[in-house]
Amino acid sequence: MMYQDGQTVKLHGMVHSHRALGEITFFDLRQRTDLLQCVMNSDTRINGADQLRDEQAIRIEGLMQAEPRARGGFECHVMNIEVLSSPAETRPVHLGKRIRNVGLDADLSLRPITLRHQFYRAMFRLQEGICRGFRDYLASSAGFTEIHSPKIVASGAEGGSNIFRLDYFGRKAYLAQSPQFYKQMMVGVYERVFEIGPVFRAEKHSTVRHLNEYTSMDFEMGFIETFADIMDVEEAMLKHLLELLGSEYKAELELLQVKLPSIDRIPRVRFDQAKQMVAEKYGRKIKNPFDLEPEEERLIGELFAQEHNSDFVFVTHYPSKKRPFYAMDDPEDPRYTLSFDLLFRGLEITTGGQRLHDYQQQCDKMLAKGMDPTDFADYLMIHKYGMPPHGGLGIGLERLLMMLTGQNNVRYCALFPRDQSRLEP
Repeated sequence: MMYQDGQTVKLHGMVHSHRALGEITFFDLRQRTDLLQCVMNSDTRINGADQLRDEQAIRIEGLMQAEPRARGGFECHVMNIEVLSSPAETRPVHLGKRIRNVGLDADLSLRPITLRHQFYRAMFRLQEGICRGFRDYLASSAGFTEIHSPKIVASGAEGGSNIFRLDYFGRKAYLAQSPQFYKQMMVGVYERVFEIGPVFRAEKHSTVRHLNEYTSMDFEMGFIETFADIMDVEEAMLKHLLELLGSEYKAELELLQVKLPSIDRIPRVRFDQAKQMVAEKYGRKIKNPFDLEPEEERLIGELFAQEHNSDFVFVTHYPSKKRPFYAMDDPEDPRYTLSFDLLFRGLEITTGGQRLHDYQQQCDKMLAKGMDPTDFADYLMIHKYGMPPHGGLGIGLERLLMMLTGQNNVRYCALFPRDQSRLEP
């Protein structure tokens, strides 16, 4: 909000913190997007309470005065305060410049309160900006249609054991691991579609990079000529997203001390070449020829930052053995797929690629993987009745935010994280 020196204002908000210095009390008024420094003295009238307390909801009337030391360059000299409500108990944590003496587990247990801190308010404003940039570019500049697919499903898109099972009125059902099947179906309707929504993975892990429920930003597009078309769209979207953050989220970036990466052209390297490059440069033995270990991802990110001045790198042509049944094999070498991951500062934030669109090829690949095509009759309907060459990707929102802001645990980047041990609040 823009103020003028000497302007009379009527404002509302929450008392974020206060401190008394003799007859003068300073307090921060927590408004929708920022904190406003306020000053009151013994002449200030308080209606509705005996004294000022943290987390009171108040309305104030006062005069704005220029103060270069205050956040935003102004402070409010308060004449009247109307207390609308007061807390029943003292807040359990201090919300000053830092959340003091609170570990991650206690932080998560107190999330309804700790989220009021400026760190988290800025963090999740950036999360909003990421979703906004993703949506704006795809819908306004790239001709995509937003969809909303079901999260209770009859079968898993990824298969395997990492799927949450439900009793759905006496029938077996599952929480969706991905909107994969539905976004492919909708390519046959709108050609280009996207979705931002939750996905669920019942993986029994406890790492700083995994959640059992996270937000996936997905898109799928038809009539592609090559799977590189998908990477081109993601690259253009990321450029737009970062420009939006830089122009409209400057205060949040400054508070979190975030330096936005720049994107010119994201380098691309084959999976097998990337593994060999890391093995040679860092003297590592290749242990798993079919996937990237977290340490390999980190070193690939480090290598491309040093040699190509890029925080991003596309790793392409992952082995068929480690990609889902709907991934298209490379016709030049079926051991590999026309797929990719996008690494950002050494962490995978995107998985994507071209899908099989031919009915018989999809059935044959299912059979080769020991799957029964009749279990996927609804999904295979799109192949049976005609689909264009198509592909897409999914981006992990919390992981992208984690790497953008330099956090060491993805739980800091989820409002109310869900992992093996946490179901509340």
